[in-house]
Amino acid sequence: MNILAVDTAGKTAAVAVLRDDVLLYEAQCNNGLTHSETLLPMIRRVLGDTSVADLDAIAVTAGPGSFTGVRIGVATVKGLAFDRDIPCIAVSALEAVAYQFPEENAVICVVMDARRGQFYNALFRVENGKVERLCPDRAVDGAALAEELAAYDRVIVAGDGAQLFAPLFPAGEVAPPQRQYVTGHGVALAAQKQKTMPAAALMPVYLRLSQAERQLKLKKGES
Repeated sequence: MNILAVDTAGKTAAVAVLRDDVLLYEAQCNNGLTHSETLLPMIRRVLGDTSVADLDAIAVTAGPGSFTGVRIGVATVKGLAFDRDIPCIAVSALEAVAYQFPEENAVICVVMDARRGQFYNALFRVENGKVERLCPDRAVDGAALAEELAAYDRVIVAGDGAQLFAPLFPAGEVAPPQRQYVTGHGVALAAQKQKTMPAAALMPVYLRLSQAERQLKLKKGES
């Protein structure tokens, strides 16, 4: 089974190709959210001699994360999959990070900076190579999250918000920089637990309104 995995939800862009659970190619780029310029060339590079038509599924991080980044990734995948009728898989960007710690026995706290004092977050227990989700993806206050984490014996903090969150929870272990960001391989591994859907059904998943939407609500006097 050939799977193309794509991530543009955060600061980095990442793609990978898996064939029968074997990672064939992987690429990652951290050029400051220029995903619209880098994504398609990265996809062409990792596909190599593999045609898009030969793919059995395309997985993409559908959120949470950068509103623009998520839209770019989802739109690109829909464009590749639609005419060829390739099944799509929506993956949580937070869950994809948790799959980068298969050898650990710990609670993986994945955090992405959601601004306004909040983090996009989810908790996962990794034990004997298995990843178990402990809560849904959410936008949460940093201090409240630190208080919740005190109930766990060992916590590894990962995600592109790890350094920002670390001072709020000094008892946690901060993942090394190369493991803080989403990888294409992580997306592909997380995708294997999710159901496929037609390209038309693939949609971004936002946990909050965008800044423009929030400002419009304020102008209209809505709470």
